[in-house]
Amino acid sequence: MVEFDKVISLMIRQKAGLFQFKELYGFAYRWLTSEEFEVDEKEYTEKIKPYGKEIFIEWRARRRISDYFRFYIQVVITVLGMTEVEVKKDDQKIKLNRAEIRIDVNSFLEKDYENRWETSPVAKFMRGVYDRYLIRGRILQYEVKLREETINLVEQLKAFLALEARKNF
Repeated sequence: MVEFDKVISLMIRQKAGLFQFKELYGFAYRWLTSEEFEVDEKEYTEKIKPYGKEIFIEWRARRRISDYFRFYIQVVITVLGMTEVEVKKDDQKIKLNRAEIRIDVNSFLEKDYENRWETSPVAKFMRGVYDRYLIRGRILQYEVKLREETINLVEQLKAFLALEARKNF
């Protein structure tokens, strides 16, 4: 059975921020694919509410590291009360989105994702020994690398949101 070891969970929250939702969506997707993750959009829902649009997106991004390991990053984007506003910049009107946005990023180290060690109880036992004693150092190295990549993603998203907010005034 595939085993998921949670490495890190991070969250970005911005209340009543100005940004271009389409640009944010594209930026996050391009970042993941440029880091060689395969992105699967598990859910995308939009609801029109009296106070604005609600959007919920869930991505599952995976990158193969070896036959045994895979990086798995879950990105959940929740947008509440999104309305379109016009901002004047350099004598031009620009259409932006104003909303509360929350981005949750959870990272996992996926082990035995091909279920090669699930053939018998003995193989399961050997897998436990293999994980705990033989490749413990490699597991720790992969966890550190995945943690760094997740922090980098979150920092890039924060910088994108901050730049979007600044450049529009």
